[in-house]
Amino acid sequence: MRLDNVAVPLGLGWSSPFTRWQGPLSELSSIDLAVDVTGRALSARGFDPAEVTHAVLGTTVPQETGFYGVTSVAPRLGMPSVTGPVISQACATSAAVLQAAAVQVQLGAHRTVLAVAADRTSNGPLMVYPSPVRPGGAPRTEHWVLDPMGTDPTTGDSMLATAENVAADEDFTRQELDDVTLLRHEQYRSALAEQGRYLVEVHVPGRKGHTVVAEDVGVHPATQEGLAKLAPVTPGGVVTYGSQTHPGDGTAGVVLSTVDAARALGGGVARILAVAFARVEPARMPKAPVPAANAALTDAGLAIEDIDVVTTHNPFAVNDLYFHRQTGFPLEDMNPYGSSLVYGHPQGPTGLRAVVELIEALRTRGGGRGLFTGCAAGDTAGALVIEVDDR
Repeated sequence: MRLDNVAVPLGLGWSSPFTRWQGPLSELSSIDLAVDVTGRALSARGFDPAEVTHAVLGTTVPQETGFYGVTSVAPRLGMPSVTGPVISQACATSAAVLQAAAVQVQLGAHRTVLAVAADRTSNGPLMVYPSPVRPGGAPRTEHWVLDPMGTDPTTGDSMLATAENVAADEDFTRQELDDVTLLRHEQYRSALAEQGRYLVEVHVPGRKGHTVVAEDVGVHPATQEGLAKLAPVTPGGVVTYGSQTHPGDGTAGVVLSTVDAARALGGGVARILAVAFARVEPARMPKAPVPAANAALTDAGLAIEDIDVVTTHNPFAVNDLYFHRQTGFPLEDMNPYGSSLVYGHPQGPTGLRAVVELIEALRTRGGGRGLFTGCAAGDTAGALVIEVDDR
């Protein structure tokens, strides 16, 4: 989908820190998390909530009161008349949220739209489905977070299996995956000072006041020697717990507006040029970001050679190595602030944090074009092309 009049005002993109599941955000509803961080982000940036006339919420893990969606979030942010949809597309939720919000602006239905994604993989719900025909009327159950990781209903394969399948297809070695993993950790560590521009702390309420979470929690130090000591998760495989991500909790958001309105709000702008999605052959999820990226680039009228920076949602190091091999884009020019491989994966907001980091990376360069792409359950992926004009 090509877009020509949608932009994020520079500075009006943010993310909470991401925390490993069962960590400091494990008891905070993702709905409350979204309100807490979004409210603080808008206030710190001097943004008037009255500018927003529509909102899109992305989330994949059901929460208490979540049925009410945007209408349970917007009034608490000073937007009592604002409504909009809730969108869930597994790990491509952020791309789908941005597309839905951008369309409202592009078509002129709304001038300024809030796009927020939030998820808590911690304490995921156990779903109980009535089944009166089973012996004794015993219900069927599904753990909303854990069960999808283990089995794709279409293929029967786990998500880990999709990474091993692609690694086998491409003859990736264990050393290559460890090298990509170490690179992402080194990029993350070198960019820690930059996070203050876009990370917004979380205030977790408690009986004796609130606890402040101001940085990512659950990032393990990575060394070549430490990675080499890890055994493959699957016997005979090449993926270890070091070269795959971990589940997490977090939220992220952006404000989208017309290009002229965005300039009035923030000076410089990050124009959204195109959004696209793709699906690949069964049980090959890490391949999907490539055709999604190619589709977005085609819609934007660009080629990979026109791109300055790429960010990815890469639950496996396999993803980035495959992207590099297929496109020729340098691994060191991808994910300059680290990636979900390092700081974790709260599902819905993961891609949105990567988009915010893409904007900030281009902003640091003084402008340029960027690409976000990331895989999702069902061997799918979403991608986004942006252009930053820091004027």
